[in-house]
Amino acid sequence: MFEAWLAHAYTATGAVIAFLAATEVFEGNYRAAFLWLAAQIVVDATDGALARSAKVSERLPWFNGAKLDDIIDYLCYVFVPALIVWRALLVPEWWAVPVAAAMLLSSAYGFNRDDAKTTDHFFTGFPSYWNIVVFYLYVMHGAQEVNTLVMLALAVLVFVPIRYVYPSRTPYWRPLTIMLGTVWGLTLLVMIWQLPVVSRPLLWGSLVFPLYYVGLSLVVGWRR
Repeated sequence: MFEAWLAHAYTATGAVIAFLAATEVFEGNYRAAFLWLAAQIVVDATDGALARSAKVSERLPWFNGAKLDDIIDYLCYVFVPALIVWRALLVPEWWAVPVAAAMLLSSAYGFNRDDAKTTDHFFTGFPSYWNIVVFYLYVMHGAQEVNTLVMLALAVLVFVPIRYVYPSRTPYWRPLTIMLGTVWGLTLLVMIWQLPVVSRPLLWGSLVFPLYYVGLSLVVGWRR
C-alpha cells in the first residue's frame, strides 16, 4: 500500500513542478522555466514504470492514477507552454491570446478522447508536446508570423486521427527509439543550460530525433 501511494505522490510532484515553472515564466526567467519542464519530462518518463512496479491498480483500485497523470501532463505540456507563448511574445502580440487559446482548447479535446492513448501504445492526434514545440520556437528566434502558423497548424493536428508512437512503450524499434530519445533529452538539457544563446550545430543536430519520431509514427501508422 505504501509503495502505491509513493508512486502516486511521485507523479503528483508534477503539479508542484508546473507551479514553479509558471512562477519563472512570470519572472521572465525562461531558462529556469524550461529546466523545470525538463524535470517533469524525467518524472513523466519514469513514473509509469514505478507505478507498474508498485502494482498501484491492484493496491489502490479506487484511485485513478491515469487521471492524475493527465492533469499533470496538461499543466506541464500545455498550460505552462501557453503561458510562455503569451509572456515571451513568440507570436505577434495581438495573436498571443488566440494562439494560447488554440493550444489550451485543442489539447483539452485531445486529452479527453477515449482513444487519446490506445491500448497498443499510440497517441491519437498530435500528442500536445507543446513544451517541446515552444522550446524550439523560443531557441530558434524565428519570425513571429511563422511561429503563429506552426502553432495553429499543430492545434489543428490534434483533431486529425494520425497515430503517434508512445516513445517509451512502442513495440516498434523500441531500443533504437529509447536510445535516440535519451541522447536527444541530454542534448536538450545542454541547450537549456546554454540559454539564452544556444550552439547552432547542437540545435540542428537535436532535430534528428523529432524528425525520426514523426517519420516512425507516419510509417508505422501507414502500415497499420
